[in-house]
Amino acid sequence: MSRRVVGVTLDNLEHLSKHSRTCVFWELAPHLREQAEEYGDTEFEKEAWVSSVLLEWGSCGRLIYCDGIPAGSAFYAPPAAVPRSAAFPTSPVSPDAVLLTSLDVLPEFRGGGLGRVLVQAVAKDLTRRGVKAVEAFGDMRPDAEASSCVTPADFLTSVGFKTVRPHPRWPRLRLELRSAITWKEDVEAALERLLNSVTVSTAEPSFRPA
Repeated sequence: MSRRVVGVTLDNLEHLSKHSRTCVFWELAPHLREQAEEYGDTEFEKEAWVSSVLLEWGSCGRLIYCDGIPAGSAFYAPPAAVPRSAAFPTSPVSPDAVLLTSLDVLPEFRGGGLGRVLVQAVAKDLTRRGVKAVEAFGDMRPDAEASSCVTPADFLTSVGFKTVRPHPRWPRLRLELRSAITWKEDVEAALERLLNSVTVSTAEPSFRPA
């Protein structure tokens, strides 16, 4: 199975899942979200938010394809661009961090590590842009009746996030970006050393005549 990760743009928004295209849990303040869901067009609101963040800050999402099929996405932005973040009991997000708002993998693609790949893609993009950390609000009870737009806390801890402000339902977690990237670089370096040693050991020995 081939995997490809690209940045979210206005041209590929249609490749998001229906849930991701219409969820404005993070993008609007709670009362505005309720109005949009009842009277407005949430898909339009999502597009407007992406457009605004792209213009003012830059890339704010990643799309992953498996064999050419859109399989999942992740969104992230500075806390100031995420109105909902202020409503959490474990806010505010640290001033040196970008907020990972949502991460969604289609049901038929879950269990294959795509969520981890998306987090790594987000970390790589933000590290290149000089960001020190990414934070996220986790859901301790993702199966309960609540917003499905909040990432399960168990998943966040499984990919390296650490709890910085505990809460029985909405903890805030943090991933130091250097650690997220360096482990991959360390593994690649170790593999390169291993391959070099194999090359040396399998080379034909040279003999000098007695």
